[in-house]
Amino acid sequence: MAAKDDPIIIKKYANRRLYNTGTSTYVTLEDLAEMVKKGEEFTVQDAKTGDDITHPVLTQIIFELENKEGQNMLPIPFLRQLIAFYGDQMQMIVPSFLEQSMIAFSKEQERFREQMKGAIGKSPLDVMKMATPMKALEEQTRRNMEMFQNAMRLFTPFPPAGSAPAAAPAEPARKETPEKQDDLQQLKDQIAAMQRKLDTMS
Repeated sequence: MAAKDDPIIIKKYANRRLYNTGTSTYVTLEDLAEMVKKGEEFTVQDAKTGDDITHPVLTQIIFELENKEGQNMLPIPFLRQLIAFYGDQMQMIVPSFLEQSMIAFSKEQERFREQMKGAIGKSPLDVMKMATPMKALEEQTRRNMEMFQNAMRLFTPFPPAGSAPAAAPAEPARKETPEKQDDLQQLKDQIAAMQRKLDTMS
């Protein structure tokens, strides 16, 4: 028998039906969305193979929610940028960045909700002060994006392959070695700076 704190197992059958083994009932994607909102941990398994298919099922829930009238939260520019990262060398960093950003956002929005509750019945002046946490949240998001963009630049210190470098006069062969040493030192400095940035993101 599973321990009390273990995630609930949801089994998905070939007919696409979802079965909650914790309650011994069939559930829908909407039911799973409600479980997420309540903070209930669960994993989804393929009933036949036992494979963990939680990721595609959660993605399907987002797809369903985004298609509901007035519920879409993902702006088109964000979706375009996200798609562009697939297969890119930055793909390995994006999940961690998004996860940390959402954790920070969740902490701020909880504080904002508490202040909103406390504002009920207060004067208009008190309510006007409610804009402060939202500004702080926007500022945090802006800083996160700047940090992410800086990390991206550090991962791509060179121009794309095939692009022409800035015009420079031909140099004698004897000067190539010092220039290469300078480039190597620059690269080392950039890698060290990149590591410092990644440390602050973790």
